[in-house]
Order: sequence, then C-alpha cells, then structure tokens
Amino acid sequence: MSKEIPQVAPAEGKLGVLIPGMGAVTTTFIAGVEAIKKGLAKPIGSVTQLSTIRLGKRTEGRSPLIRDFVPLARLEDLEFATWDIFPDTCYEAAEKAGVLEQPTLEKLKEPLDAIKPHSAVFDQDFVRRLNGPNVKQGGSKMDKAEALIEDIRKFRENTGVSRCVMIWCGSTEVHHQPGAVHQSVAAFEEGLRNSDAEISPSQIYAYAALKSGVPYANGAPHLTVDCPALLELARDMNLPVCGKDFKTGQTFMKTLVAPGLKSRMLGVSGWFSTNILGNRDGEVLDDPGSFKSKEESKLSALEQILQPDLYPDLYKNIYHKVRINYYPPRGDAKEGWDNIDIFGWLGYPMQIKIDFLCRDSILAAPLVLDLVLFLDLAQRAGMRGVQEWLSFYFKAPMTAPGLYPEHDIFIQLMKLKNTLRWMRGEDLITHLGLEYYD
Repeated sequence: MSKEIPQVAPAEGKLGVLIPGMGAVTTTFIAGVEAIKKGLAKPIGSVTQLSTIRLGKRTEGRSPLIRDFVPLARLEDLEFATWDIFPDTCYEAAEKAGVLEQPTLEKLKEPLDAIKPHSAVFDQDFVRRLNGPNVKQGGSKMDKAEALIEDIRKFRENTGVSRCVMIWCGSTEVHHQPGAVHQSVAAFEEGLRNSDAEISPSQIYAYAALKSGVPYANGAPHLTVDCPALLELARDMNLPVCGKDFKTGQTFMKTLVAPGLKSRMLGVSGWFSTNILGNRDGEVLDDPGSFKSKEESKLSALEQILQPDLYPDLYKNIYHKVRINYYPPRGDAKEGWDNIDIFGWLGYPMQIKIDFLCRDSILAAPLVLDLVLFLDLAQRAGMRGVQEWLSFYFKAPMTAPGLYPEHDIFIQLMKLKNTLRWMRGEDLITHLGLEYYD
C-alpha cells in the first residue's frame, strides 16, 4: 500500500454482490438489506452503517458517521448473485434456514423470490456432509472456472452493475495445506486444466472472480486466496483480497476477553471452549476434515493475542481446547460456552465462565455487509493484495508473508479507522493526548 493519500473513485452505479453459498448467512444478509431498504429494520451490528469516526482532536467535536466520511456504495445500489448446490430461491432457502421469522420473510417475499442461485461448482471431497442437485457437471476444473466467469459476465450484462465484489459464504471445506499447484498462477492454471485434486471449489470461485476483475473475501476458515498463486493473481489484477473466517460468536468473545486479561498481566492456565449448533454449518463441521479447518482458525487467535513467547510466566503452559458439536434442535441459535482458568497475584487461581447464547447468522450478516462495502472501497482506492485493515472481521486474518496477524479486536478497530483516516487525508489518531496538557 502506497504511503501517498489515494485518490478514491466515487461509488457511482450499482455494486454487484457475488456470493457462493446461499444458506443461513447469505439469506439472512440479503433479507436484512432488503428489510433495511424498506424501512422495516435498522442495520444493527454494521460498522459501515452505524459507527462514527473521530477526526482531529477531541476538542474539535468532529465525529461523522463512517458512511458519510468515506464514499461507500449505498444499500439501494446493491445487486445480488448467488451460487448454491440447491436450486431454492433466496426466499425458500431463508425459510429452510429458519433464522428469520415468517412474518418478516413474508414482507420481503418479492425481492427474495427474485434471487435464484446459479448452479454451483461443488466437490464432495471438500464438503463431505452435503450434496445437492444444482451443480455444474462435466469438464475440467478450468471449464468450471470459465463457466463461473461466464455467470459473472451475464450478471453484469443483465443488471448493469458497474463493479462487483465476491464474498464466500458457503460451507467450510476440509483442511488442506498449500501444495505445488498453489505456488504460482502458471502452476495453478495448469492444475485447473488437469483437474488437480488439490484445487478446491472455493479456489475455483476465487480464480474466476479475480480473472473477472472482482475483489474476493473468504468468510470461511479453509485455504482459498491465502496461497501464493491467488495472491499473485490479485496483485497482477490490482485487486484487494481479505479473509478468513467471519469472527462472529465464541472467537469474538475471546478477542474481547483475552486482550483484557493480558493488559492487566493476569495469567491463563487453561481455556476450554465448546459449541453446540444445529444449522448446515454445524452439520458440515461434524466432519473431522472440515472441523480441522475451523479448529486451526479458532485456536490461532488466543496464542497470537497472549504471546506466550514474550510472557512465559503467564501463558507458556496454557491448555487450549476447542470443540464443536452438531446438535440439530438448536438450529442457528448457537451456544458457545467457555471455561477460563486464570491466576493472579501470588499465583492464586480464579475462573471465568462465559455462556454466549448467540445467533450465528444474525452476527455474521452485518459483517458480510461491511466487508462488501469496504472491499469495494479498497478497490476504488487502488489498494491491492491482502487488506490487513479488515482483520477486524476475521478469526484468522490474512497478512503479508512472514507477518503474524493482529488478533486484538481493539487494535484491529484502531487500524481499520486509521486506514479510513489515511484514505481521506486526515491525521491518524495515536491517543497520545499530550497536547491537552502543560
């Protein structure tokens, strides 16, 4: 990212929102946007819509809404395209997801029924607990990528959108490490032509998006754009990318509590986390391969925040365990339970218990909105490659190679807002505050 203040192009025309996966998160997001546009609801949970940003000194009293400070796309200008292995319309999929109540859905039936998913690129080797009829058949993985590129082209043509962003809201794929096929664009394209088994559906979507000039965000914990080939393609195409894994429930709590314990130099000897959920996400994560992707994402935050190498007396021997249990009766109303064993002065032990009875998709939907709007802003500002300033939204934030991710949510928010100040030529805020005193 250049240190010069960027010239941010205006948000003119419509913005296409391209979403692989039309399950609980996607339908809740789209229904929410439609409800807000109709004046039926407020955009609760959305930083882009409700948060302010302080400019200059505290005595100046300048705190505009972020959406008035930077040129974001308007909700009225969003157009949606989805892909899914089931052919249900957005309205039908929302009914099946069971997140939103029927009276709310009835008021939104017309716009939701108009959204029908394209046939999906799907490989059961990567998502073992699901299968559906609405999938692209035959041909190589390159053929499937080209079919996605054609879907994007037709969507642009039919809707007249001026720009697009793609955000993955599909299921978690099984855990994979980058292989030889992921090391360069040339190797990756050869792998697509040969239908290399190491190339996942999400990587085919990301490739199609980037080749179409579309920024990409990964809302799941699996390997997608965080490999050399697709990062190279993003840089070549001057496109921003970000990920991964939406920070919604339990990890959101961890990134709130752990920085507080560390700030007071309180020790942690153990942190046990378990989740029960019954939506499609829970069903997919019941497979050990998909759970492995999620586990890596969930485990990483705590170690990076507590920094046991710097604070061995406090965190060197922490026992950290994460479990996810599929429990169908709970549906989308996930329960995240944490038992934290801490110790203080003279080593005396204490405990913290957290029982977060959350709604997974209700927490995720505003993150999808913010990421779509901010990623579009980044593209119009000429920012390319990994957008670390959007780490605020992710469990396992992408960074430049060799750089550890920042997980402390308060530092992440400061970084996000300072990036917006930098974009508009405002002074960065350090919170030093010495200028107010003798």
